Amino acid sequence: MIRRNLWIDPRDAETLFEDFAEEWLDAISTRLTPATKAKYRSHLDTHLIKKWGAWPAIGIFNGYLEIEKWVSSLHENCSDQTVASIFATFSTIMKAMWKARMIPASPCTGIRVTNGEFETERFVSTPVQALRAAMRLYETSIGLTGFTLCLADHYTGARWSELVGQQRHEYDSDTKCIAIREPLKEVSGAVSKGGVIVRADVPPPAVGAARRSRGSKKGGRTKTPAGTRGVDLPPFLAAFYELLMDSHAYPFVFVSPDGAPLRRANFRQRFWRPVWDGVEPNNPRAERHRPPILPWFTFHEGRHSHSTWLAEDGVAEVARRARLGQTMRGMGRIYDHVTPEMRRQIIEALEARWRSSLAALRPEERARLASWFPHVRATIDALPRDAT
Repeated sequence: MIRRNLWIDPRDAETLFEDFAEEWLDAISTRLTPATKAKYRSHLDTHLIKKWGAWPAIGIFNGYLEIEKWVSSLHENCSDQTVASIFATFSTIMKAMWKARMIPASPCTGIRVTNGEFETERFVSTPVQALRAAMRLYETSIGLTGFTLCLADHYTGARWSELVGQQRHEYDSDTKCIAIREPLKEVSGAVSKGGVIVRADVPPPAVGAARRSRGSKKGGRTKTPAGTRGVDLPPFLAAFYELLMDSHAYPFVFVSPDGAPLRRANFRQRFWRPVWDGVEPNNPRAERHRPPILPWFTFHEGRHSHSTWLAEDGVAEVARRARLGQTMRGMGRIYDHVTPEMRRQIIEALEARWRSSLAALRPEERARLASWFPHVRATIDALPRDAT
């Protein structure tokens, strides 16, 4: 065993899970993003230490059935996605124990984490559904911010953190392009951009602040290197985006009525869910009744819808992936490149989607939209007669 480098010191094998986990997290914490560090900390405190903290490494290695029972118990109170995330953290720690030569191998190999159900269905909205949702948001206290954010979700494909983290100096009014470099991070109630905490009583860096390079620190960069990109706005969306910036003087483009950056959970519960799910949908006689648009539709599914729309419009995969901040796989990553013609095709396709959404509105809806935004009247008047 010694000659084959397989011998394990019995004293190391008796190391308690809690002791090793804390040492492991401390060793890697400087290389983790704040969100990942917070996730590991939450998993350890809420699940892993409570269950395995007093177990020696070798005991867990020999406890296959106990691991299976534990995973089954997690499914009783947590979703499949949450169970998979917790188990992934546990598996990472056990693999680290194996690398530290405390156990012969990871005991997590072969453990079935999910219960075998079908994957969660992803919804794809239509352009007119996106527009109707945006109009409902406009009629709430979030107003123009909600209207523009909903359209930006569907017509840029950017992530929530990438959109709500946009500041004025990251928009090029000449090219109608937003620069995605430092998404807004929200971890344990604290909001940060570029690794700097955004506080309500301290304004963020002034408009025109120098942009960070691609080498900005890990806590403030995009999810992947490909996520650092520019996203062209179709002309109609650029008009609303500039209108929104002209409506206030805050550094962030998408802000709450008091000028603070938007928070995901608050926006979802107060505005997004009632808009898409409806209000008292099963009681048409209720005073507050509003029928649903597309129940359970999430903000992230706007990104899915955007990609699906472009695929339907025949946009090349390399252009779609670049716009979403992703990379091609295989040889396409080396040989396929985005051309100006592809970018033009995307903008034209999105403009056509916007016009189709206007045409699909009812006459009274178009009239209401034009009363809010007079500049839209010209586009409505140019629609084919049979559409209006």
